[in-house]
Amino acid sequence: MAGEAASTVFSFEGRLVRITHPDKLYFSQAGISKLDLVRYYLSVAPGAVAGIQDRPIVLKRFVNGAEGQAFYQKRAPAQRPPWLRTVTLSFPSGRTAEEIVVDDVAGLAWIVNLGCIELHPHPVRSGNLEHPDELRIDLDPGPGVSWADVCDVALEVQGLLEGLGLRGWPKTSGSRGMHVNVRIEPRWTFAEVRRAAVALSRAVERRVPALASSKWWKEERHGVFLDYNQNAKDRTTCSAYSVRPLPDGRVSTPLHWREVPDCDPADFTIFTIPGRFAKIGNPHADMDAAHGSLEKLLELAEKDEAAGLGDAPWPPHFRKVEGEASRVAPSRAKPAAKKPRVKMPLVVVANSPDKGAALAGLEKWKRKHAEIAGFLTVDDVLVDSMRGRSSTWTRIRVNLRHVPEALRPSQEIPDPDEDPTREWHERSRKRTEK
Repeated sequence: MAGEAASTVFSFEGRLVRITHPDKLYFSQAGISKLDLVRYYLSVAPGAVAGIQDRPIVLKRFVNGAEGQAFYQKRAPAQRPPWLRTVTLSFPSGRTAEEIVVDDVAGLAWIVNLGCIELHPHPVRSGNLEHPDELRIDLDPGPGVSWADVCDVALEVQGLLEGLGLRGWPKTSGSRGMHVNVRIEPRWTFAEVRRAAVALSRAVERRVPALASSKWWKEERHGVFLDYNQNAKDRTTCSAYSVRPLPDGRVSTPLHWREVPDCDPADFTIFTIPGRFAKIGNPHADMDAAHGSLEKLLELAEKDEAAGLGDAPWPPHFRKVEGEASRVAPSRAKPAAKKPRVKMPLVVVANSPDKGAALAGLEKWKRKHAEIAGFLTVDDVLVDSMRGRSSTWTRIRVNLRHVPEALRPSQEIPDPDEDPTREWHERSRKRTEK
């Protein structure tokens, strides 16, 4: 695909967008350059723009390509075209940020030129920043969970939504999972939308308890996790037709429900999606005409609360809310007086901004402790994608619950041990102590 001039300029209805370093390889194994990426997005522009249009967007920038370390840029670059809009968002931390709003294909090309391989819009429109118009259902399979199980859970989600008078729009996540988005009336707050997502996650878990989990803590999960916290304010997921930073240039692809049972996410890449789009168009083209109500889901949340199910845990950087469950993982929780909780014997074996290095650290740990590796099951290895203030990193833990207590190794210094948030947490701890 590669091989162009030193720079390339596109004109979109008089708006000029310069693509700098167009020959720079963004996916070295697949031979995909920056210009190839831009041309891909132009080939599916009606669908890609529809997924982000009129929404503030977080710029997740891969300036060194898909194999390089990404960083999140919430604030709009100071140097930007005069025709590119911005809005000011407020966050749970109390901070604010002026973020880019993409309205058209010129804006799309401009942010892709910044290294935005993925597109990460907020679930709100620029004219109503406090009331989402999208409920986001993120199906996140645990280790060893099959794609067939993900599809089965997605179909359970579809059945539940239809019973509640809502329409879900499925798409592959572009990785191992699936997203189901629901267009809703923009009259509920972020907290209310998240509350509805918690109720939905618990309802799906009750329908297929062997396949689905609504548990926030990884050590308690099994099967496919329904990540309700993707609906918390300040959280974003990749939108329709986003390219993911995988070696084959895989794409988060909108589907018809009839495609879900037999689809294969590996079939949807930067090479295949332009032809699919030209042939069948955008399966989600009518999404904006299908606004639904959350009232029945919120009624379900009230029933759960009356039955003793309070709020579920929030992400760690959010302020504690009334009625919220403990934010301490069960393995670290202090035993209650009347009903002690069983702590999971977890050890951290690797921390690194480089997922490959973290996984290599896991294999090194297994070789060192070869006598106990045979006791481990697939679910005993917890690979956490940790999101810091501007970047992501990987933490790997091992649950020793199936290892005889006498053989369990103690916590050692992880190898590698590159937690990019450690210094920030240490400064925060010292400020608190003062």
